Amino acid sequence: MILEAHDGAARQALLQTVPGIGPAISLTLLADLPELGGLDRKAVASLAGLAPHPNQSGTRNGPAHIGGGRPCVRAALYMAAVSAVRSDQGFKREYLTMRAAGKPAKLALVAIARKLVVAANSMLKAGQPWLKQP
Repeated sequence: MILEAHDGAARQALLQTVPGIGPAISLTLLADLPELGGLDRKAVASLAGLAPHPNQSGTRNGPAHIGGGRPCVRAALYMAAVSAVRSDQGFKREYLTMRAAGKPAKLALVAIARKLVVAANSMLKAGQPWLKQP
């Protein structure tokens, strides 16, 4: 079932099947990221401002940082990641694994936010709802 671009209610309902994404965040995504569902995973992460950009010059290798993209979408997805980590066991497990590996809390949440936007993009592209992971 491929969704038509103008079927906003169906797209919003699909987005709300993702843990952490409710009515406000789904509306933000649809309004501020209308390309959602029509891009590849790297492009959608970059547009959302969640793609890591390397900090390299010559032989110096600095840490990668996120940036660019659409700040309102990035903020909404960050809050969705916070909610998903609290309410969904799969995302909570991934978050705790990253924290146990020594990753800072914000970095782990940004990684979850990127997973959310990539999943939302592929769901809208396929027209399929979120499938709960065991």
